[in-house]
Amino acid sequence: MNNCNVKAFNKIYISFCTILLLLCSFFMAFTLYFDIMAKNKVILISTLFIISIFIIGILFIYIIRKKVVEIINSLDNIVTNAINEENIVTGYEETILSSLENKIHRYIKINKSNKKSIENERNNVKSLVADISHQTKTPISNILLYSQLILENESIDEYTKDILKDIKNQSERLNFLIQSLIKMSRLESNIISLKQSKTKIINVLTKSVQEVYHDADKKQLDIKVDCSEDITSNIDIKWTVEAIVNILENSIKYTNAKGRIEICVTSYELFRRIDIKDTGIGICESEINNIFKRFYRCKNVVNYEGVGIGLYLSRQIVSLQGGYIKVSSKVNEGSTFSIFLPS
Repeated sequence: MNNCNVKAFNKIYISFCTILLLLCSFFMAFTLYFDIMAKNKVILISTLFIISIFIIGILFIYIIRKKVVEIINSLDNIVTNAINEENIVTGYEETILSSLENKIHRYIKINKSNKKSIENERNNVKSLVADISHQTKTPISNILLYSQLILENESIDEYTKDILKDIKNQSERLNFLIQSLIKMSRLESNIISLKQSKTKIINVLTKSVQEVYHDADKKQLDIKVDCSEDITSNIDIKWTVEAIVNILENSIKYTNAKGRIEICVTSYELFRRIDIKDTGIGICESEINNIFKRFYRCKNVVNYEGVGIGLYLSRQIVSLQGGYIKVSSKVNEGSTFSIFLPS
């Protein structure tokens, strides 16, 4: 039995003895007060009776305490031996403890078996994801390469060019979808291990903006970043960039030309808050709780390309690092995605 339990029992023991002693003293005083004129024998018998009750009470408490301690020690040994896969003999009389020992052994075996099954399943998923990635990478790359080579041939007619452009666009979309599904599978299966370390947030934002700058420049969008250079966060820089890029890509996609995207960082004691605010089409209040679901797309974006997986991946990445994402938005005014990362 650990030290905490010993102290708890000692407190109970001392408290009970004190109460019992006070009661006995009160009874003795009461008897003496009202029996001053009585015979000495009456007083003696009453005193002996009270002393006997006191001794029996102390003895009873001691025996109960000792038995409880023995049971707790037995339980402690049962659990320890069950974890170490060692069998112990609890005796024929202790049927409850024997039954408990049996159940604990069975539970630990089932738990270990489940862990083994989960690990095997994870390895199978890992192998399957690797196979899909390997088997699809070359064909898609070839389709994109051949399409580009044929498009560079000036002798082909416009009709053929249009078809080849569609093939190229669909191949790029298919490649994006496959890579997103692979990332999603790895995240959900815990195949990816995040390497978190103290990182300057300004470095993360710089890399993120660099990845989307070309798309933003096409639409003449103004991206502003407000972040102090000394603000750091305990994050995996590679995957955090991935999460922020997904949100930025959404902001760029759903913001009209010559719009504005503002990135602001605020430092709190436990979290670092990154606000990504755009002047895009906005999100209906009734759909805000659904935008982080897999393959969910809002009703007002049916005319835009996308598969509805970017925000889901962003939330998964941020959650795995101990953070979370909040969204506020107004239709036709814009949206603000607030990423909270651990300090």
